[in-house]
Amino acid sequence: MLETLRNAWKLVDLRRKIIFTLFILLMYRVGNAVPVPYIDVTLLQAHFASLQNTVLGLMNVMSGGAFSRATIFALSIQPYINASIIMQLLTIAIPALERLQRDGGEEGKKKIAAITRYATVGIGLIQGFAFYILIRNGYQTTGGTQVSLLTSTGIWPAIVIILTFTAGSALMMWLGEQITEFGIGNGVSILLFASIISRFPPGVVGMFNNVAAGKTSWYAVVLMLLGGLAIIVLIVLVNTAERRIPIQYSKRVVGRKLYGGQSTHLPMKVNMSGVMPIIFAQTLTSLPATLLMMFGVSNTSPGFWGGFLRVYNSNTITYAAIYMLLIVGFSYFYATIQFNPIEIANNLKKNGGFIPGYRPGRPTSDFIKRVLNKVTLFGAVYLGIIAVVPIVITVFSVTAKNSGVSLGGTSIIIVVGVALETVRALESEMLMRHYKGFLE
Repeated sequence: MLETLRNAWKLVDLRRKIIFTLFILLMYRVGNAVPVPYIDVTLLQAHFASLQNTVLGLMNVMSGGAFSRATIFALSIQPYINASIIMQLLTIAIPALERLQRDGGEEGKKKIAAITRYATVGIGLIQGFAFYILIRNGYQTTGGTQVSLLTSTGIWPAIVIILTFTAGSALMMWLGEQITEFGIGNGVSILLFASIISRFPPGVVGMFNNVAAGKTSWYAVVLMLLGGLAIIVLIVLVNTAERRIPIQYSKRVVGRKLYGGQSTHLPMKVNMSGVMPIIFAQTLTSLPATLLMMFGVSNTSPGFWGGFLRVYNSNTITYAAIYMLLIVGFSYFYATIQFNPIEIANNLKKNGGFIPGYRPGRPTSDFIKRVLNKVTLFGAVYLGIIAVVPIVITVFSVTAKNSGVSLGGTSIIIVVGVALETVRALESEMLMRHYKGFLE
């Protein structure tokens, strides 16, 4: 990886792209430190300290801590991700959108991108309103007195807070698109990567402080770090693993030339869906808390819904079981969207290709479908284990709770996956620039 970065820096155009990407990330980090007006940030952080083991705490991790500080990027890139998920579902459910995506070409892609942007603004408004309701109804006890998290109430502060959150989410969407177009890699993934990585240094400092204070033992922390390294190695191995189906092309004579006859393979990645099932599942699991936020309910609220949030948080077995089932389900769903066995079998048949031992047409598509189901099951279980095991460890281990390190399997998968994708993007860019053509 370091060698790839060193070689990329030597090329002028790639160096410009890298500098542009770093500049956008700098803008994002500066915006992540600008607080929204009319909110007492100190009281809000103290309030969120009691919510760190809930779904809201998970949302805070994914935003790089901006959620608990109420900065202009508090909603992070989540509204755009949610809008993209909704559009992917709608392109399957609505024939007109499916035709636009399949047959619309570049113009169709632009229209779908425009719809996604409008949906992002709409979702940002809803989430910004929900966040405002949470802050308005939240109180922090100071000296035996309940103090409001807002420094000023009324219509005007509400409008400013909601619109600022919405504008911040729209600006993050624009920054991500700029990285995708003029920088290196996928802009949305890189911004999400930066959000998660930004919480690592404070976590390490907190870990050493806890060890120094005697809250946890040093050998337990060493075991946790070794476990994290093992998870990273496993993620890298699975992300690069693939199932290769052998393909044979029959020979055919066109004029005086002989075509075909070569052997190749159909690659089928073990983790075909990447981190998308994780993001899908996280969105749905955080939906109940988000909806309850809109009505001013938190885990400290009395009654049924307050008790529900106390039971349904990111460090419970109930949450882990639902999370696991959703990851498996969305892995199959996303693999079905990406990989169509019938279409692949028809393309092989048109080009004179076949899988040895299987007739072209339906037998070929049935075989590909069986292999796809097996590979998807392995990839789904892998994703589920990586995401759920840290939650289970935190539930049963007091040391893990007091370590000061957030054992987020989801975060590790996203960070490692984005790092691998960015390195591949750099390598492909360098490959194009070092390609020796026929005239050389």
